[in-house]
Amino acid sequence: MTQPTAPIPLTYRDAGVDIDAGNAVVERIKPLVKRSFRPEVMGGLGGFGALFDLSGKYREPVLVSGTDGVGTKLKLAQQLNRHDTIGIDLVGMCVNDVLVQGAEPLFFLDYFATGKLDVDTVVAVVGGIAKGCELSGCALIGGETAEMPDMYAAGEYDLAGFTVGAVEKSRLVDGARVREGDVLIGLASSGAHSNGYSLIRRIFDRAGRPVDTDVGGVKLVDALMAPTALYVKPILELLKSHELHAMAHITGGGLSENIIRVVPDGLGLHIDASAWTLPPLFDWIQREGAVADSEMWRTFNCGIGFVLIVAQDQAGVVEKDLDRRGMGHWQIGQVVKDTGMHRVHIS
Repeated sequence: MTQPTAPIPLTYRDAGVDIDAGNAVVERIKPLVKRSFRPEVMGGLGGFGALFDLSGKYREPVLVSGTDGVGTKLKLAQQLNRHDTIGIDLVGMCVNDVLVQGAEPLFFLDYFATGKLDVDTVVAVVGGIAKGCELSGCALIGGETAEMPDMYAAGEYDLAGFTVGAVEKSRLVDGARVREGDVLIGLASSGAHSNGYSLIRRIFDRAGRPVDTDVGGVKLVDALMAPTALYVKPILELLKSHELHAMAHITGGGLSENIIRVVPDGLGLHIDASAWTLPPLFDWIQREGAVADSEMWRTFNCGIGFVLIVAQDQAGVVEKDLDRRGMGHWQIGQVVKDTGMHRVHIS
């Protein structure tokens, strides 16, 4: 009688998971992550849980949390093999959101998942996340790198992030003070940020992927991959000396659907589209895609990445402060009575 053949011994690496590669990632990102640490961070990288000491910093702290991804801009990053700034986008999408309510982002965690770890790619992505955290003053105190064979095609990865911020209860910016006649001050974006890329990629492909096309003195590919502007540090400084009635981060939904989210019922918005010039990237998108104005307003930031709502008699001093900080800005409209038709009118 023939003896049954002994099964071939298998390892986790044989199944597609390389623990050594994961350890190599951790060792290479440690110095990048450490640069983002704040005094409140307790311990180092690699524990089961990340610790952050809030004692003594706030009297009545309100925690503000946010989570997001970078949409299909991630597909473009992978297609172009440009991984070093997509992490800044991830941070920006989260920290700019919690900033809307006046919160200082305290710490950040990321999630990176792929079918097979490429150490250089992971380090480039996490390096961007660490840089974004450093520029925003928040600590990258943890995350997860997951290698999951058969879940992703070769070269693909997924990315998500989470931040927690805090603000004194008395300093919370919630839109309750918004009044008719308040002024909208739009802050310049650095490009499309991380929104509308499903449409952008369709237009880019249809145009033949013209990476070297000039848009405003830069290559199209560089304009498309420009990282999201980080508004945290200058706006937190602005809040120390100015009362802002509300703020809005212009993400999915564009100008026509984001600002109104912080405006109380009974009020609407009039946005003057002639107050600023459509940046060359958006001009290219609209022209090549034959995109209607209304579709542009509800899909893209169109050059306005963040909006401040201030009392009319304070608009001038706020703008002078923005000038001192070197921030591009325009008065783009005002708060009006709700007419009962469309709460947002762009003309």
